[in-house]
Amino acid sequence: MLQELFYYTDLQNFLGDSFYRFYQFLPFLLIWSLVWKGLALWRAAQLKEKVWFVVLIVFNTLGILEIIYLAVSQKKIKSKDVI
Repeated sequence: MLQELFYYTDLQNFLGDSFYRFYQFLPFLLIWSLVWKGLALWRAAQLKEKVWFVVLIVFNTLGILEIIYLAVSQKKIKSKDVI
């Protein structure tokens, strides 16, 4: 009876293998997203692009929108003397 009580204390048994693997990968996804979001928000603030700043804060796309914004705004940052 005691074994049955503690059977689901093991997270892998409780959640299943596929979800457990995603659960292990989640910290990497969070760090990846935060790094790209921080870089994109910094660039939007430097260029004083309020609309982009709000869009980047509201939508969480795991870094995809942020990477696209950084690539598109690369020309703007080069043409302006922004540190």
